[in-house]
Amino acid sequence: MVLKYRGRVVDDSDVAFIRALIQEHPLASRRQLSQKLCQAWHWMQANGTPCDMVCRSLMLALERAGHITLPAAKGIRPNPLAVRRRPCPPDVDTSPFTGILKDLGPLEFQLVRRTPHEPLFNGLIEHHHYLGYTQPVGEHLKYMAYAWDRPIACLAWSSAPRHLGPRDRFIGWGANERRRNIRFIAYNTRYLILPWVRVPHLASHILGRMAMMVPRDWERIYGHGIYYLETFIDPERSRGTCYRAANWIALGLTTGRGKASNSHRPNRSLKGVLGYPLRKDFQRWLMEPA
Repeated sequence: MVLKYRGRVVDDSDVAFIRALIQEHPLASRRQLSQKLCQAWHWMQANGTPCDMVCRSLMLALERAGHITLPAAKGIRPNPLAVRRRPCPPDVDTSPFTGILKDLGPLEFQLVRRTPHEPLFNGLIEHHHYLGYTQPVGEHLKYMAYAWDRPIACLAWSSAPRHLGPRDRFIGWGANERRRNIRFIAYNTRYLILPWVRVPHLASHILGRMAMMVPRDWERIYGHGIYYLETFIDPERSRGTCYRAANWIALGLTTGRGKASNSHRPNRSLKGVLGYPLRKDFQRWLMEPA
């Protein structure tokens, strides 16, 4: 094995193939080479999109390790994630929103990613969620919930963390099963009931609605199903009451070590892990061979 990157093992024959690809296309840019490599390796997302950024990062890692020589970069574009401005404070009605759930009528849910409503979503999360807003990468969805034409909640979902002990033990995953099937899990990265909204049982009701919408929308947009939902909670801030009321399962605590940790010592606070299987036979779907 020469290198292992994002779960993909690269051996000597792979390195030889990449070198030959570079020699066959001497005028190709780095991006063009990564796209050709994705096609040659059939390295695609479930919706047919090439894994271009991951492939390019793999090639850069191989070059830094001295295994290949890439063509000179034709220009260094600014990283939009590095220079991204903080979302602006949202201009919304902050007057108290109170009542009981049944009086709200049907709630309206909107997918707001890549819509004119996305800046409002980002601003609400940035200025009213204790973690603030961070730009997701990879597969992700953003929802806003409305009642009486007012936004009342924001929820963000993304690809799942690669290794999570309590979840992996609950599912019965080993490393191979996790690597093959982790794309079938959606991770609730942010959940915000706006601070001026006071409606009992609203938060758990919205989670119940999400359990129906997320797998449907994920398959429509990304071309593959979702069979399990998960999230973290900070035990010092919350018991996860709304998740528990929506029948999510408390699975235990994280180790407190981030993915970049090189030791067995915690380097961040421990988080509670909660999961929600979306079908009774979820384990069978999450253990399926590729």
